[in-house]
Amino acid sequence: MKFIYNSLFLCFLLNFTIPLKAQDNIKYLALGDSYTIGESVLESERWPVLLVNQLVAQGLTIKLDKIIATTGWTTDELLAEMNTQSAALRGTTYGMVSLLIGVNNQYRGYSLAQYEKEFEALLLLAIDLAGKKYKNVFVLSIPDYGVTPFAQNNNKNAALIAKDLASYNQIARRIAEVYAVNFYDITPISLKALWDKAYIAKDLLHPSGKMYKEWVDYFSPAVYQMLMNK
Repeated sequence: MKFIYNSLFLCFLLNFTIPLKAQDNIKYLALGDSYTIGESVLESERWPVLLVNQLVAQGLTIKLDKIIATTGWTTDELLAEMNTQSAALRGTTYGMVSLLIGVNNQYRGYSLAQYEKEFEALLLLAIDLAGKKYKNVFVLSIPDYGVTPFAQNNNKNAALIAKDLASYNQIARRIAEVYAVNFYDITPISLKALWDKAYIAKDLLHPSGKMYKEWVDYFSPAVYQMLMNK
């Protein structure tokens, strides 16, 4: 009886650990703008870095292989950079790809039609880079910068910013759903900056490390399950 019990227990352990081994050596590619590179925060406080650290703590072997993002980028500028790097990226398949883009489209007054077209093109590129495995890709919503001191100090219309970004995020969510890509809405978390300045970086515009950590705390369990079930 003791032998049977030990055998069953060993089988349980093996069945539990095999999925973890199957996810070894995951390469992660993060696409975006200033939010993805963590403008005005330490490298260790960037949300892609925080996400990888949490996933590693959960037993996954994953590394942040590349960030393609620059402060101020719009969808067309990210697309242009992706085309520039296409030859270098072609030989790599990523186990996870994230996409967060669009705030600068809104800031510059670009049309929703342009965002829709270019966001879809970027998402398709992300899926291709993930080996055409849509479950390995996720999208984050655009945070609301209208609640920041920067917006207030520069007489930005917070209500209009919120309305515009809601439209952008609705487009991003819909396109993500069309391709069965996970969409994580971190915009409500970004609103905490309205009453707690600890959520704002020193430039008075971008999220602080504290804010980025709350984003990651929110969606990392779902990302973990995504990687385990792919």
